[in-house]
Amino acid sequence: MPKPRHFLTLLDFSPAELEQLIKRAIEMKQQHRAGADQRAFPGKVLAMIFAKSSTRTRVSFEAGMSQLGGHSMFLSPHDTQLGRGEPIEDSARVISSMVDIVMIRTFGHHIVESFAAHSSVPVINALTDDYHPCQLLADIQTWVEHRGSIAGKSVCWVGDGNNMCQSYINAARQFDFELRISCPPGFEPEASLVAANADRVRIAHEPEEAVQGADLVVTDVWASMGQESEQQKRAKLFAPYQVNSELMSLAASDALYMHCLPAHRGEEISAQLMDAPGTVIWDEAENRLHAQKALIETLLLASR
Repeated sequence: MPKPRHFLTLLDFSPAELEQLIKRAIEMKQQHRAGADQRAFPGKVLAMIFAKSSTRTRVSFEAGMSQLGGHSMFLSPHDTQLGRGEPIEDSARVISSMVDIVMIRTFGHHIVESFAAHSSVPVINALTDDYHPCQLLADIQTWVEHRGSIAGKSVCWVGDGNNMCQSYINAARQFDFELRISCPPGFEPEASLVAANADRVRIAHEPEEAVQGADLVVTDVWASMGQESEQQKRAKLFAPYQVNSELMSLAASDALYMHCLPAHRGEEISAQLMDAPGTVIWDEAENRLHAQKALIETLLLASR
C-alpha cells in the first residue's frame, strides 16, 4: 500500500500543486453557491482531533466533510485515550485504521509529524504552535479572488512571529512573494526559517518602515492559545503594532488587510478596520471552508 499524502506545512505541496488547489477551491466555492451537489465521497470519515479550542477550524472541516458527502468525527483529549497518555504512535495506528482522513489541531508540531509518520491515511495540520497552513490556503484564495496572482507582490506581517507568521514565510517561498515581518524585538519567528528564506523575507522592527507600499497587510492576536498569561505584558509591548487606518495609509493605495480571527478589536487591529464595508476578512474566514474542501478532495483522490 503506498504511503499516504499529508499536509503538515505548505512545503508538502509543490508551488504548482498549491496553485491548482487554490484554483479548485475557488471553483468549489462557486459550485457550492450555485447549489451544486458536491457529495463525491459518500461514506468517507474524517477524524477531527482537537487539543486546542476552535470555531472556524471545526465548523469549516465539519461542514466541508458533510458537503462532500462524508462524515466527521470530533475527538478531544478529554474523552479519548489521547488525553490519558496513550502514545501518539499507537493512537495514529488505531484511528487511521478506522477512518479515511485525519485533521489535527494541537500544540507541538512534532505531534502531527509523529501522528502522520504512523498513519495509514492522509493527515492535515489544522494548526500547531509552529504552523497554520490551512489558514494560508484561505488567505491566498482570498487574495486571488480579489486581486489575482500574489506572485511578485509585497506582503507585510505585523505582530507576533507566531505560527501564522511562520506559515507566511513558507507561503512567500511557495507563492513567490516578498514578505516583510514587523514585530517587537524578541518576538521574531524561528531564525533558521527566516535565514532559509532570506532571499524574500526580511525583518523590520518599525511597522511604519515595513508597511511602506505593501500590497497586503496581515496581523493576528498578540497572545496565541497557551500564552494567555502573557496577555498584559504583550499588550504593552505590541501597542505600536496595531493595524489601523494610519498604518494602512502607508501601504499601497489598493492594499488589502487580513486577520485570521478571532480578533481583539482595538488591540492588534482597530475596530474601524474590522467593520469597514470593504474588508475581506469575512471572505477570508469563509474561504477556510472552500480551501479545506479542495484539500480534502485532493488528499482523498491521491489515496485511491
